Amino acid sequence: MNETELDHVLAALAHPVRRSMVSRLMKGEATVTELGEPFELSQPAISHHVRVLEEAGLVTHRVDGTRRPRRLSREGMASLEAWIDAVRNAYEASYDRLDGLLDSMRREGE
Repeated sequence: MNETELDHVLAALAHPVRRSMVSRLMKGEATVTELGEPFELSQPAISHHVRVLEEAGLVTHRVDGTRRPRRLSREGMASLEAWIDAVRNAYEASYDRLDGLLDSMRREGE
């Protein structure tokens, strides 16, 4: 995931309505109407939030007759997970180095 794509993903997830929609989609597919049910927002506002998630690559849809159910994008979520893993690995390595330094300082002090 390049920096621009990451910016779009994180910006999409920065809004609580969109995070709630992602949480709902973790349970399975949902239409735009279903995604908007818990919110007191207009249909155009709900559609906008869904579109932001789609443009960020986090949500896709399929055609089912007249329905267009949305679901989480495996690729979009995998890219986000890979970035989070890289961040986690970097800070864990940093903490490991710090632990090593503190251990050596303790041994020197004994």
